[in-house]
Amino acid sequence: MSQLDDNGTVPPVGEEIHMPAPSILPLVNAAALSCTIVCVTLSWYLVAVFGIVFLLTTIRWVADTRRDISQLPLDHSSH
Repeated sequence: MSQLDDNGTVPPVGEEIHMPAPSILPLVNAAALSCTIVCVTLSWYLVAVFGIVFLLTTIRWVADTRRDISQLPLDHSSH
């Protein structure tokens, strides 16, 4: 037996699942962090370069995630 809402229609079954868009940022971020750690024994210049890449990709990744979350609906009454 279906439950009708106020408009006389049946609400959707289940929830809509939000999946983030494909991105290379996590891979670049992990590679930069790994290279930063390895380069501690090689050269401080390389540590600085890979550290900057790591920081930039982290900032970009967080900004993209915040933008995705802000686009989600605030009303969860239909779920």
